[in-house]
Amino acid sequence: MDALANLNLATNFRTIDWAIVVTFLSASTVLGMWAMRYIRDMEDYVVAGRSVRTYLGTASLIATELGLVTVMYSAQMGFSSAFAAFSVAVLAAVAGLLVGLTGFIVVPLRRMSVMTIPEFYERRYSRGVRVMGGLILAVSGILNMGMFLKADSMFITSVMGMNSDFQLKVAMTIVLCLVLMYTTVGGMISVVFTDYLQFVVMSLGLVVTSILLMIHFGWSNIVDTVGQIKGEAGFNPLMADSGIGPSYLVWMFFLGLISACVWQTSVMRATSAESEAVVRRTYSWGSVGFLIRFLIPYFWGVCALVFVWQHPQLKGIFLPANVKVDSSLQLRAMPIALSSLMPAGFIGLLTAGMLAAAMSTYNTYLHTWSAVLTQDFVAPLTGNRMSSRTRILVARIIMCLIAFFLLVWGLWYPLGERLWDYMAITGAIYFTGAFATLTGGIYWKGASRAGAYGAFLCGFMMVVGLKPVQDLLGVNWRGEYVGLTVTIGACVALVALSLLFPERKKEV
Repeated sequence: MDALANLNLATNFRTIDWAIVVTFLSASTVLGMWAMRYIRDMEDYVVAGRSVRTYLGTASLIATELGLVTVMYSAQMGFSSAFAAFSVAVLAAVAGLLVGLTGFIVVPLRRMSVMTIPEFYERRYSRGVRVMGGLILAVSGILNMGMFLKADSMFITSVMGMNSDFQLKVAMTIVLCLVLMYTTVGGMISVVFTDYLQFVVMSLGLVVTSILLMIHFGWSNIVDTVGQIKGEAGFNPLMADSGIGPSYLVWMFFLGLISACVWQTSVMRATSAESEAVVRRTYSWGSVGFLIRFLIPYFWGVCALVFVWQHPQLKGIFLPANVKVDSSLQLRAMPIALSSLMPAGFIGLLTAGMLAAAMSTYNTYLHTWSAVLTQDFVAPLTGNRMSSRTRILVARIIMCLIAFFLLVWGLWYPLGERLWDYMAITGAIYFTGAFATLTGGIYWKGASRAGAYGAFLCGFMMVVGLKPVQDLLGVNWRGEYVGLTVTIGACVALVALSLLFPERKKEV
């Protein structure tokens, strides 16, 4: 980082760009606060009264899944693996389309009219399974969100030229507070309203930036430069030198499936949908968004690789010979390239689009995890005697506590792996066990409480995939090996314990 600071890199971010960003932030906040008038009870707050239709639901789904952190970790992957990373985008799109066409998991959840996934656990298994599943879901999701501010702050710092830590912390705190303000007040209705505005701004920024990058570098020049830097590994994801490989592709397809049908922030769109048909259309059309949310940032990362290669000073920092570059440093390559390549005025629109991406993710995640903790942990422990007004108040308090955690965790955690791998592992703490529990509970009548407990406990073993935990244990296991092993283990645990400890099935 010190080497970058000493370069005094120029940025095209000017006064007009500040005006664009401030205008966007103001408009988003006003729209979110305006949605408050539609909140009547907890169902409105959590699932928008189950009135979200296809267009709004699809836009909200894509906006949520394409956050600034998504752009950052995808660009990092494009920078490190070049065109070979595009295979991950294709797998994510196929997985999303498969869920849309089959309705796998999401349609049964919508049919049951549950507000959260753990609510299903109580109906199918028991209140204890709901509390355990809700707690693990929230812990996993909040940890997963822990790097958002850190990654987003790197983008803001590089693009705007805000070089001091104090300026950085103030800027990101303001953005988080704005999101917190309208999300706590308006709930899910605020989320889908503001996501739609943010989706429009973000889409415009993504498309125009990609066109400008293509014009600046030229396709043939990009391909030739990648070949010069990476060789065949820059195009073939099956090669070990690509940083991907066959086992990683299997893990990525499973992640794509999970992110669509088990991850609570996505499933909230299904439970908020107007009908089961809308659920299917939302996911089918949203699969295109799953493809684009990776392809475009990957392309930006590839362009950043070309940009760095063409600048000797940056090449010595980002691509030193025979030296492994720090993961946090790689995250800065893309925004540094954009800050130099994009013209003044447009870079403000781009930054507004990226902030839109960040805010749409923050508001959904803050809303989701506070709702899960309220509905599936606090409420069951009080015997479900809390009124809707009390539940909304508790959810808002929890949301504020989560926001504070994000500020602390983002500064404390040492990112020793690729950002995407960190997010995959923290998410897998929940979804490896949840995949077995949901699939068994929906499609197998023999699944029991003992099996569900076993699956969740097995899934929690994913913590060994985190780099600090591995350093503590003195091991160096690839994340995909840990993830696939734990997933298989959770499924085996569900089946084995259900057969060993059967019970009378509850009607759902």
